[in-house]
Amino acid sequence: MNKLIGILLLMICTGIGFSHAQEAQYPNIIHILADDVGYDDLSCYGSNDMQTPNIDALAAAGMRFTNFMAPHATCTPTRASLLTGRYAPRMNNGTGLDVLWPTATTGMDPEKEISIARLLKQKGYNSAIIGKWHLGHLPKFLPLAHGFDKFVGIPYPNDHGPERFGNTGSRNLPKIPLIRGNEVDHRVDNNQLAELPALFIREACSYIKEQHDTNTPFYMQFSNIETHTPWFVPKGFEGTSTQGAYGDAVHYLDYTVGVLIGYLKKLGIYENTIIVFSSDNGPLVKRYPELEACYGKYATVDENRQHLLRDGKYQARFEGGPRVACIVRWPGLTQAGTESDQLVGGFDFFTSFLNSLDIPLPSDRAIDGKDIRHILGGDTKAPSPHTVFYGYNGQGMLQSIRKGNWKLAVPSKGHWAAKALETPMLFDLSKDLGETTDLAAQHPKMVTRLMQLAEKANTAIKNEKPMPQ
Repeated sequence: MNKLIGILLLMICTGIGFSHAQEAQYPNIIHILADDVGYDDLSCYGSNDMQTPNIDALAAAGMRFTNFMAPHATCTPTRASLLTGRYAPRMNNGTGLDVLWPTATTGMDPEKEISIARLLKQKGYNSAIIGKWHLGHLPKFLPLAHGFDKFVGIPYPNDHGPERFGNTGSRNLPKIPLIRGNEVDHRVDNNQLAELPALFIREACSYIKEQHDTNTPFYMQFSNIETHTPWFVPKGFEGTSTQGAYGDAVHYLDYTVGVLIGYLKKLGIYENTIIVFSSDNGPLVKRYPELEACYGKYATVDENRQHLLRDGKYQARFEGGPRVACIVRWPGLTQAGTESDQLVGGFDFFTSFLNSLDIPLPSDRAIDGKDIRHILGGDTKAPSPHTVFYGYNGQGMLQSIRKGNWKLAVPSKGHWAAKALETPMLFDLSKDLGETTDLAAQHPKMVTRLMQLAEKANTAIKNEKPMPQ
């Protein structure tokens, strides 16, 4: 009792109220979600022609993952997985969530899916999405319906405006709306798209200040539109890179990371804020004529640019689609300048954050995210909780299986972004990161084992069961 009285007196004398004590107990959480940035397009991941000093500094202050899966190869399913801890094909009665256009009438259903924002309310968190949402543009699907307290952003990508498909007339898309809460603030002209990233960083800082002033712990997903096409950047930032418009967008992305971290330090809450940086999927690696016709150099892919990983976004068959850069700084857990090659996925943060706060996971559904705090804490002896990782594309089609360093490209139908694969392909990623040498003929037993897992995985998805490991 005397000890309790002493603590209360200390809090009164120092001006620390109960809300400050809560803030110290519950860390703020910021997930900086980049858009379509390549695994090796950051200097701390090997780029020598694009410099990202602020992201590099974050890596130097925390843990850098080299085997991190997005967990999907396109934006809509990845964002759904991050917020729910689940593989996206489980959603919408097993039909999954593909990339949503402004003409879509579907989205992530708040009556069926439980977001991290809703669960964090149990501990008094305020939550926000600043930037791109892309999980349904109708009000019943927007962030506020999923438990978020604030949304300032666009409901779908910055290249889903009226200029798309203009030559064919196949879609009649409206101007992109900037939404605050559930209401359209205004619609963005094409020449205003370049200033959206600057607006989003200002809104993010304003939100942080609001929560700091009220001593409220917060979760914020800062999902800026860099480096999604078109690669417009705010005035004063164009031409900062030797790699054209895409390089400028990467540089501006890095700039926003520096602004956020600098503001956290200015407010004195950097040491009580968990920061995650990752991308929603890999980069564009092939030229896209329709995008070029709309945006010219701001959407012209340099196909001669070499990448460590094979292929890019839109497909989960090869590593370049779902495998992305990820950096975590978790005060009191991660050690500065550390690195992990353990296989982890984006939905693991859902489980790790909730477990760290003693918030029970939903028990009426399969949760695919695992607690990776032991990895974040530097336990090099403990294996990844994922012995197997499944690569599903946006249509809910299983395209690959990772088991340790073995990678199986699963036979699957083709679509516009990936040709059909008739027979399985097997790679040893420990020796062949670029997936250039098919070993299926040399290791038929491994192919059989992984194909058996594929059948079990598809059954688990349909029946809301845990994925086979």
